[in-house]
Amino acid sequence: MMRSLTFFLFGLLCSSGPATAQRTDGSFADALSPSLASVVKSMHATIRRNLVEAAGSVPEEEYAFKPTPQVRSFGALIGHVASANFFFCSMAKGEPSPSTTNYETARDKAVLVKALRDSLAYCDGAYTGTTDANFGRLVKLPGPNGGSQSARGAVLMFNTTHNNEHYGNIVVYMRLKGHVPPSTARTQQAQKH
Repeated sequence: MMRSLTFFLFGLLCSSGPATAQRTDGSFADALSPSLASVVKSMHATIRRNLVEAAGSVPEEEYAFKPTPQVRSFGALIGHVASANFFFCSMAKGEPSPSTTNYETARDKAVLVKALRDSLAYCDGAYTGTTDANFGRLVKLPGPNGGSQSARGAVLMFNTTHNNEHYGNIVVYMRLKGHVPPSTARTQQAQKH
């Protein structure tokens, strides 16, 4: 039994090195706290930085790139994230979205990068305005029969999860075109020092 446990722990230790190299800057312990409001703010700050840096670093001619015909282009992916940020953060704020544009159909890099930055800046207000006291406050969700409700903080957690999901897509697109994703580039830079 002890021998099996030793091999298991050794294997776990050996396999954690590659995982560390792939994470974004800062450890999970830096983001976690007893305060749910603090956690979602930290999650937003991390993915915000990764998205903006990735969108800005990919050349305009690669915004039309699709790894396969069935998926969104890089530009459509950035536009989708921008539109979704406006959608989710307006729900959390309890107000109509300030944007009615479907950025997923935009083609110009400058338009898409601006839309992404604007959507994240709009979300900054939703995250900054979230406290432990209002984290569980119910907000209205759209849908049939007048929609439903969810906790403000849950909507923001869903938004960061959605952004992280699509940052994972962005990383693959960047790697296929020979680019190092910003989260990996920062980790590699930190390891050099």
